[in-house]
Amino acid sequence: MSTDPLSLTLAALADPTRRAILARLARGEASVTELGAPFAMSLTAVSKHLKVLERAGLVARSRTAQWRPCRLQAGPLKEIADWVEGYRPFWDAGFDRLDAYLRQLQGKDTDDDRTQ
Repeated sequence: MSTDPLSLTLAALADPTRRAILARLARGEASVTELGAPFAMSLTAVSKHLKVLERAGLVARSRTAQWRPCRLQAGPLKEIADWVEGYRPFWDAGFDRLDAYLRQLQGKDTDDDRTQ
């Protein structure tokens, strides 16, 4: 398994349960019990998901007396956004071509309506 940060983050995000955990943590800190509540899985399984997210740098745990809250660390998500941003010219070019094609189709429809 690759250990470069981008690969770790993408691998962590590949699982829908981990994405749901991150979505919950985006609303604020939560315990393992709170994070596991929506899922039909053991707290051990939730903890394993959290370890993957921690290894990717997406989650941090702290200790407040008996409570061990988890919190989102969004830095790695910014790295993904920056990486994906490099592909924007390809999307923009594709959207520009689609826009031009749709304008062409609309022009043909207008021309066809005038000849009838």
